[in-house]
Amino acid sequence: MSFKKIVGKMHLWLGFASGLIVFIISVTGCIYAFQEEIQDMTQPFRFAAEQPGKPLLPPSELKAIAEKQLPGKHVHEVMYSGKGRAAQVIFFAFEPRYYYNVYIDPYTGEVLKVLDMDATFFRIILDGHFYLWLPETIGQPIAASATLIFVVMLISGIVLWWPKNSKAAKQRFTIKWSARWRRKNYDLHNVLGFYASWIAIILAVTGLVWGFTWFANGYYKLAGGDKSIMFTDPLSDTTATPVHMSKHVMDMVWDKMRVEHPNAAALVVHAPEGNYAIGASANPQPGIYWKTDYRFFDQFTLKEVSVDHLYGRIAEASTADKLMRMNYDIHVGAILGLPGKILAFFISLICASLPVTGVYIWWGRRHKEKEVPASTGARKPVPVMQPVIKRVKSETI
Repeated sequence: MSFKKIVGKMHLWLGFASGLIVFIISVTGCIYAFQEEIQDMTQPFRFAAEQPGKPLLPPSELKAIAEKQLPGKHVHEVMYSGKGRAAQVIFFAFEPRYYYNVYIDPYTGEVLKVLDMDATFFRIILDGHFYLWLPETIGQPIAASATLIFVVMLISGIVLWWPKNSKAAKQRFTIKWSARWRRKNYDLHNVLGFYASWIAIILAVTGLVWGFTWFANGYYKLAGGDKSIMFTDPLSDTTATPVHMSKHVMDMVWDKMRVEHPNAAALVVHAPEGNYAIGASANPQPGIYWKTDYRFFDQFTLKEVSVDHLYGRIAEASTADKLMRMNYDIHVGAILGLPGKILAFFISLICASLPVTGVYIWWGRRHKEKEVPASTGARKPVPVMQPVIKRVKSETI
C-alpha cells in the first residue's frame, strides 16, 4: 500500500472511532462561543443601574445578604463586575456539590436573582463539551482522547488533501457547486476541512491543555515554563501576631485592591476559609481573562503572600506563564475580541460537519451506482436476433 493509502485507512478508522464525540464537542463549542453576549441579552438581572455619589456596598455586607438566601451554604467569593452591572456572590462546594450565583444590586443590596448555575442552559452545554454529559471521571478522558484523535485526523486530512501537482491543486481550493451532490459533499469535506484545519488544530490543542495533565505540563515546559500549573491557595502565617482589623478582613482586602487597581473592569475577593490566605483578583479588560492580576493576602496580617504557580501577579508572569493564562481566551476566540469569537464559531461549525460529510463519502463509495459511460467509441451492440435473421435469409435465398 502507498503512504497515502495507509494514511487514508487511518483517517477512516480514526474517524469512525471519534466522529460522534467530535460532533458533540464541536456543536457545544459553537453554542458556547457567544454565551456572554447571549446571557447579557436574556438575563436582565446581570445589570444594576449606576448611582453616582452613592458608595458600593462592601463584600462583607453583600456576603451577609446572600447567605440569607442560601443558609448553610459556603460563600466562595464576591465579584464586582464593573459599572452598570450587578455584583455576584458565588457559592461553591465540591462535596456535596452545589454552585449558585446570587445577583445583588451593589448600591442598594437588593437581591436580583438566585441562580442555580448547574441547571442553567450554558452550564449544561459546557458539561457536554467537557464531559459528554457523563460522570466527570468517565466523560472527561473520553472527550480528551477523542480530541487527541481529532488532532491526528486533522494532520492526516491535510496529507490526504495535498495535491500531487499544480494541475490537481486548482480543484483543491474551491467547491464545485455545479457538480452533483456527491461531488459537492466531497468538496465540502476536503476544501472546508483544509481551510479550517489550521485554526481547528489550535482549538484542539488548547482543549487538550484541560484534557490531560501530562499534555498541559509538556505544553507549558516546552514553552519554557518552570512553575506549577496547578492553582493552589497559599497558607496564612498562623504564628504571626494578628493586626487589629478595623473592618471585616474581606473589606480591607477589597479596599486595598480598589486603591491599587482603580481601573479594573472586575474585582473579586474570596471569603476567608480555614488558614488559607485570602485570594483577590483584578481583571483590567472585560471578556478577556489572561491579564487578570491574582493577589493573595495573609488573613491575619494582611501582608501579601507570594505563590509558586503561574496564577500570580501578571507583572511577574513569564512568556510561558502568559501563554498558559491565555489558553481559555485562545480556545474561545476571545483573544481577538468579537471577530475571534465569530471565527471560533464558524471553525467549530465546520469541525462538526466533517464527521457528517466524511461518513457520507464513505457510504457513497460503498454504494456507488454503476453509471453508463456517455460515449467510449465502442461498436454499437448487435441485437440478439440479428444473426439468426441473417442466417434464415441466406438459407432462403
